[in-house]
Amino acid sequence: MSVTVRVPAKVNVQLAVGAARPDGFHDLANVFLAVGLYDEVTVTPSPTGLRVTCEGPDAAQVPLDRTNLAARAAEALAGRYGLEPDVHLHITKDIPVAGGMAGGSADGAGALLACDALWGTHASRDELLDICAELGSDVPFSLVGGAALGTGRGEKLRALEVGGTFHWVFAMAARGLSTPAVFREFDRLGEGTDIPDPVASGPLLDALAEGDADALAAAVSNDLQPAALSLFPELADTLAAGRAAGALTALVSGSGPTTAFLVRDPEAADKVAEALLASGTCRTVRTASGPAPGATVLDG
Repeated sequence: MSVTVRVPAKVNVQLAVGAARPDGFHDLANVFLAVGLYDEVTVTPSPTGLRVTCEGPDAAQVPLDRTNLAARAAEALAGRYGLEPDVHLHITKDIPVAGGMAGGSADGAGALLACDALWGTHASRDELLDICAELGSDVPFSLVGGAALGTGRGEKLRALEVGGTFHWVFAMAARGLSTPAVFREFDRLGEGTDIPDPVASGPLLDALAEGDADALAAAVSNDLQPAALSLFPELADTLAAGRAAGALTALVSGSGPTTAFLVRDPEAADKVAEALLASGTCRTVRTASGPAPGATVLDG
């Protein structure tokens, strides 16, 4: 028997970041939107104990040891129910690796839901979300999908209404960016300044609820973008190329280095994607729309 779960990527349409806390984390107002790029995690009983395999674009960059969030999710659920995590976790990647789109977090959420189904542990939604929060700040949203406001370090979620479909182009960079390094640079750039408490933007939440792409384009923001650009200045050329091709707005996705471009419709997405590839400022591009559903067990 095996269970396969499909789980989406995310884009942060707002990422407001507070000052560093004593525990090293930062308080956030993080508006997540799930988009239709998916990983699939398949779990199968394993007579040789926990193991992880991976296929798909950039699969060679995915750790296959116990540091993988999918492996940690299986261990966390097994530990709560007195089980041995004797499963083979096979990850089929389609979410960009190390791209600021929560691919690793998606795999953790997918593995957790798949193991719950395989083992029949029947964990409650709240318990699954609690385990997700232990695994990482973005993992709870990967489980729920749709759109949500994440507070605390991003793990405390409030579902948001979305009144339409938003179309995106994502440009993948030639190299990765470390999320901890971007936060350290954020701290360095903000040293000696008064960093306000993070709050969600009212106009941005209204734009999501109304399905208004123009209003959303005017309201998106990412407090980590200056830090990402400081560490990876070439991303500015990618952002400029997308804007020049007609994107409604452009921003670094999360901690980067993937850049995200909001466009009006699928035709505009194709045009912007083509221009970005031709610009030579990125490695590859993908188009997707959101909101997308969260982690979902696939039939058969």
